[in-house]
Amino acid sequence: MSSALTDLLPHPIVQAPMAGGVSVPRLAAAVCEAGGLGFLAAGYKTADGMYQEIKQLRGMTSRPFGVNLFMPQPEYAETGAVEVYAHQLAGEAAWYETELGDPDSGRDDGYDAKLAVLLDNPVPVVSFHFGVPGRDALESLRRAGTFTLVTATTAEEAIAVERAGADAVIVQGVEAGGHQGTHRDVPENDGSGIGLLSLIAQVREAVSLPLVAAGGLMRGSQVAAVLAAGAGAAQLGTAFLATPESGAADVHKQALTNPLFARTELTRAFSGRPARGLVNRFLREHGPYAPAAYPEVHHLTSPLRKAAAKAGDAQGMALWAGQGHRMARDLPAGQLVEVLAAELDAARTALSERGGR
Repeated sequence: MSSALTDLLPHPIVQAPMAGGVSVPRLAAAVCEAGGLGFLAAGYKTADGMYQEIKQLRGMTSRPFGVNLFMPQPEYAETGAVEVYAHQLAGEAAWYETELGDPDSGRDDGYDAKLAVLLDNPVPVVSFHFGVPGRDALESLRRAGTFTLVTATTAEEAIAVERAGADAVIVQGVEAGGHQGTHRDVPENDGSGIGLLSLIAQVREAVSLPLVAAGGLMRGSQVAAVLAAGAGAAQLGTAFLATPESGAADVHKQALTNPLFARTELTRAFSGRPARGLVNRFLREHGPYAPAAYPEVHHLTSPLRKAAAKAGDAQGMALWAGQGHRMARDLPAGQLVEVLAAELDAARTALSERGGR
């Protein structure tokens, strides 16, 4: 693993950036203070909103932290499909007594403005989702002293990350909760995601970059497994979503271990891009018909999701969760880092003892 990254975190544990209000400063600060790498999620925020959170986090910890950016998305041509989906969602809008959102609310997530803020006010780590930034952007961040990571879901994507000049690659297995960070949204590839351990092996043979492993990780023993497979650190999202410091709605946190929500699926129902969430009514009813249109569908359903959350209705919310969600623990974030580190040490000791026999 690159010493530039390992120097940033005493424990090889990264708190995944979860957009939509989950990865708040208090969560990132608690993880950083415990020896992990906390992340802020800039997705769906304005550049100033991101900057204000960075300032807040800096007031809570002096430890290194990261900020995650969403890459701008290409134009979507089939507006008719979005209009049809809006018609299908009319009953949801009536039920929650709200209007549907404007699907044309923006495609670039304020990327250029956010990048400018991060160049003017450098942070230790920046990661990217939904594509690869240009070489110039990565070089500019490097000159500013920022370590850069880019998500990849295939070996081919990891090669593109290396060619662009990123410092490390986040290897995201299909087990991961929330959005798959595919560089191109190809509907024909739905359901063809690669499991994390297989993906780590493939990416290790394809690139020389350090790897951060992500996807369904909930225990220190799993962290030990991905480190043994070749990753230098593990990124966990759902495990931290359940903590008191997380900004997730209480009904979302409770759903992770509620027997009513027994499994997860990848769906386009809420955003138009494949994302893994707990199977609920909204996902079952609308997932089969949702078009491959991100971020149009995200904007369209945003008022519905907010109204469902306000009503405490888990059946209408985007309950993002990885495949290990039933293993979620109601622990403070800092304590969770300590428990994961202890489990990791125990797993390493056990492996070492077996190897010595």
